[in-house]
Amino acid sequence: MVSLAVEICGLKLRNPVMPAAGPTVRDGDALVAAAKHGAGALVAKTVSVRPAEVPRPCMAKIRDGLLNAELWSDLPVERWLQYEYAKAKKTGLPLIASIGYKPEEIRELAPRVEKAGVDALELSTHYLGHDPTPMVEAIRAAKETVTIPVFVKLSPNVLDITEFARAAEQAGADGLVAINTLGPCLAIDIENAMPWMGGPKGYGWLSGPAIKPLALRCVADICRAVRLPVIGVGGISDGRDAIEFIMAGASAVQVCTAAIVRGPQIYGLIADEIAKFMRIKGYESIEDFRGIALRHLPEQPLRTWAKPPEVLATKCTGCGLCEKHCIYNAVRVVGKIARVDQGKCYGCGLCVSVCPTRAMRF
Repeated sequence: MVSLAVEICGLKLRNPVMPAAGPTVRDGDALVAAAKHGAGALVAKTVSVRPAEVPRPCMAKIRDGLLNAELWSDLPVERWLQYEYAKAKKTGLPLIASIGYKPEEIRELAPRVEKAGVDALELSTHYLGHDPTPMVEAIRAAKETVTIPVFVKLSPNVLDITEFARAAEQAGADGLVAINTLGPCLAIDIENAMPWMGGPKGYGWLSGPAIKPLALRCVADICRAVRLPVIGVGGISDGRDAIEFIMAGASAVQVCTAAIVRGPQIYGLIADEIAKFMRIKGYESIEDFRGIALRHLPEQPLRTWAKPPEVLATKCTGCGLCEKHCIYNAVRVVGKIARVDQGKCYGCGLCVSVCPTRAMRF
């Protein structure tokens, strides 16, 4: 019997998929929609002591990602405290409130948000530079004023994210969320030579599939560096993406860009895809495969010589993707079966990664 339930710092989630703080959870009604469409827990949009003045336009779709110039919530924090959190709490799901940004603001906000009935806090740390001190001070400000769990969302815009993870652990954080958006970035509409974003210098922050490999690496590094539970976020679009993060050590995942592009039903779809994978593989719980990929991440190269992949004829459909992608001209489809010229093969692995039926493997 497959169970998607997970427990993180005492929070009991019906599945490991939740929204990330952002425009898809901009108010109580949006949080209720996430719950109705299958989210395992809820994360509200970041609030601060003053409403944000958000530049417009503030979102643009770009190939494999999304640029945004979004800030924290443009709703007054008093409205969240009186109305929006209460709406979300009626769903019965664990509710995490995202708050920011400076230690003195955290110290003011944290106890007020806890009193509103949220189940945990997520501290947003978007602009850290290379000094973990502001993050450490924010964690201490929260831990000194609340009794609920405190998670810290880490930015990838640092030299060594494990340094920040260790500093957060030592400061008393209960869990980590990795990663935040990447940037600043720039995209230009060539029809009018204007930037897509309406903020200063046209800068925006990148999210979506383009940042997933970076986010996954950060999660794996963090999970090997600290003992805290980690929530993975960054480019998760389907169940396979979520499973990658769990195999890299994440206890749960958050989704934002995919929910913007595809709607709130994405949470339930991802959860269903995780469950299907578990049934096929014989896993009964998330813990059965959490972190299992970490043992296969070697400190040294697997090899430095060419090893041509083998072709499973029973799985090969002769689609030709391997031949199309091989820059060494080592693959040819003959009689609807891919053939590898071992003399030409460089062993780069690109053909294995693009094969839709997994007919090619090392």
